[in-house]
Amino acid sequence: MKDILTIKNLTVRFLALQAVSDLQMEVEPGTIRGLIGPNGAGKTTVFNTISGFVRPAEGSISFIGNEIAHLKPYKIASLGIARTFQNIRLFGDLSVLENVMAGFHRSFNASLFWQAVLCLPGYRKKEKDVYEKALGLLERTGLLNFKDENASSLPYGLQRRLEIARAIATHPKLLLLDEPAAGMNPSEKEALIKFIKKIRVKLGTTILLIEHDMHVVMEICDKITVLEYGEKIAEGTPEDIRNNPSVIEAYLGESTTN
Repeated sequence: MKDILTIKNLTVRFLALQAVSDLQMEVEPGTIRGLIGPNGAGKTTVFNTISGFVRPAEGSISFIGNEIAHLKPYKIASLGIARTFQNIRLFGDLSVLENVMAGFHRSFNASLFWQAVLCLPGYRKKEKDVYEKALGLLERTGLLNFKDENASSLPYGLQRRLEIARAIATHPKLLLLDEPAAGMNPSEKEALIKFIKKIRVKLGTTILLIEHDMHVVMEICDKITVLEYGEKIAEGTPEDIRNNPSVIEAYLGESTTN
């Protein structure tokens, strides 16, 4: 199976600091890949480089055959990569439905601007189409009952889910999730696990995620890559990682093997 994302010899430097060193990683389509490691291991730098916010010093990033390492973020997004951030970035004063509709912005081209200004039929049809698609996505992600509520009024776990749903509205082939379980209580984490599994099954989206909660990682990931000080120290299935002595020493700790 051809990889959807291939990273070769990726090196990222910030002045004298080498944040990522010679990283090699392949992500197969339809899988959920975890990227873990201690604070400062380089995980978020990898995400920022994939999504175009950071330029690598060396190496390549290939997404469905396209070299993206030096493209601008909007170009990378247009190819089919979406991401969420560790800090939730919703439109708090907009409704749940309006937040998801905003995710469909890529389907509006420049010609529709004038159609909107003039209230032409083409724009009204497109607006109705986006509205119906947003409702369908809310139904598939279990958020339909909250469609009219302000995003800021939702419980924290549902805000996380809404942020992911808005990212999915861009029709990504690859979804980058940056610590989706951060700040959640145990019941919210269990709901998140089910939600991410559902996304993969129902939408066929490939997911690459950073996460510190090892229960979440072990439950949902097909394969895990472990970083320490910007270098890959291990890679494999959850069972491989759980029992890897180098990973236990560097990150997991004895408690995760019990």
